[in-house]
Amino acid sequence: MQPAFNPGVQVNSGAVAQRALRVAFVTETYPPEVNGVAMTVARTVAGLHRRGHQVQLVRPRQARADAGVETLRGSARFCEVLVPGLPIPRYPDLRMGMPARRPLQRLWSEQRPDVVHIATEGPLGWSALQAARALGLPVTSDFRTNFHAYSQHYGMGWLRRPIMGYLRSFHNHTAATMVPTEPLRKTLQADGFDNMVVVARGVDTQLFNPARRSLRLRAAWGVAGDELVVACVGRLAVEKNLLLLVQAFEAIRQTQPRARLLLVGDGPQREQLSARLPAAVFAGQRRAEDLAVHYASADLFLFPSMTETFGNVTTEAMASGLAVVAFDYAAAAQLISPGANGQLVPWGDGPGFVQAAVALANHPAQRAVLGLAARQRALAQDWGDVIGRFEAVLLQAIQPSAGTDLAAIPATSAA
Repeated sequence: MQPAFNPGVQVNSGAVAQRALRVAFVTETYPPEVNGVAMTVARTVAGLHRRGHQVQLVRPRQARADAGVETLRGSARFCEVLVPGLPIPRYPDLRMGMPARRPLQRLWSEQRPDVVHIATEGPLGWSALQAARALGLPVTSDFRTNFHAYSQHYGMGWLRRPIMGYLRSFHNHTAATMVPTEPLRKTLQADGFDNMVVVARGVDTQLFNPARRSLRLRAAWGVAGDELVVACVGRLAVEKNLLLLVQAFEAIRQTQPRARLLLVGDGPQREQLSARLPAAVFAGQRRAEDLAVHYASADLFLFPSMTETFGNVTTEAMASGLAVVAFDYAAAAQLISPGANGQLVPWGDGPGFVQAAVALANHPAQRAVLGLAARQRALAQDWGDVIGRFEAVLLQAIQPSAGTDLAAIPATSAA
């Protein structure tokens, strides 16, 4: 393991913090892995670094080198501690961190961080929690993935209760658990979770931008002129409810026979989907500007998932100027005003989802109006506000008696 922090570094305090912090940030996923948690963690780590804090990133060792994601390597205020990891079943490109309590306890004994933040609740996260508690270090955490909901989609619904019990125990042993929306906070509170704080997610509106629309890419998809491209971005897996996407697209094809479906992402359901939709464009995993160009080159975004804690793809699609059809929960419920900047469907209403998708597919003028308004709403999701609130939660955990005023920092950006 590498040294925890560089004690000789001179840093500037952030806008909220009165002093620079030494933050140990533990995560089991990080770029170049492609998923919403990895990208959000990378943004948060980079944001803390920009605000003058020292960040020690603890994560599993990866097989691939960094692939175009913002990197802090070489900075005296950033170091990585790499631990062994194993591939996750069904997702060989993702790794699960192995327990590392003793090495972390030894590391943090020698150079104590001010706070340990744990982004994921796997074996590495659990061992980090135990090491931090043994040393009396303040700990904060994130609730980022609905593992308990995923179990129902893999024929293991009986695991929901024990998984929820584990997650509740994990998070209730931390000073604060950050959740992305107020409805999720209320849901978890009803399940016995304590000390939850809403910290929204941001979106890079310079990267995800309608100006990146590419006629050349559309031509490569076999799309001519103003023919409709319906997009969905995310993991191709059963928990994403993609068979509803198939139903919606097949209904669209009844009135728009030349419409094309674009699927960006990969996963265990790809073979099944390609057999059902042989004419669809399977773009695979895309990153950074390449991903942004794919978003902007589509015309309508359908997001049928009902297992998200937030759903970063909603904000990315909106920032790209796309009209979005989604269920009324998570990010969509926070950001979409039905009929003004997108369309919401009651949670679980599959026929309603199909109907809303067909309606927008058949009205290009309305899609354009909604897309413009969606872009404007996304511009309000500033990462600076998000990192400021994240920083305030860390300070509250370090000095609870100091009375950091979390209410003074927006939980979500203004509309």
